Amino acid sequence: MSGTERPRAQDVPVDSQRSLGELFSDATRDMSTLVRSEIELAKSEIKINVVHAAKGSGAFIVAGALAFFAFPFLSVAIAYGIHALGLGLGWSFLIVGGAYLLLAVLLGLFGVMSFKKVRPPQRTIRSTQETVAALKNVG
Repeated sequence: MSGTERPRAQDVPVDSQRSLGELFSDATRDMSTLVRSEIELAKSEIKINVVHAAKGSGAFIVAGALAFFAFPFLSVAIAYGIHALGLGLGWSFLIVGGAYLLLAVLLGLFGVMSFKKVRPPQRTIRSTQETVAALKNVG
């Protein structure tokens, strides 16, 4: 057993010499340790979800910035460059607009995929439900 693990209740030998105060003190300490452990587990699971949400948000911000700022400046220059190669001006602008739209869609899909990875803290919920069930069985 590692230093942080505590023996399960059924593994602890019953000592008939212990007073009610000692038993209550041990139960209080164990409950406090259990609550702190549950909080730490929740924090670690939520931290992972925050990272996924931040990545998704960042992707949406970048997609919006590309669509808003890059389109007017770069598309005109690129369209005139394509036109200089011999393609009609209308087709040149259509090609440039389609390329930016495709890039924005791809970044948007990446953002959606990142948001879909956000989940509730499953292990914390399961562990808390098990704890509640065990406490109901004790009393």
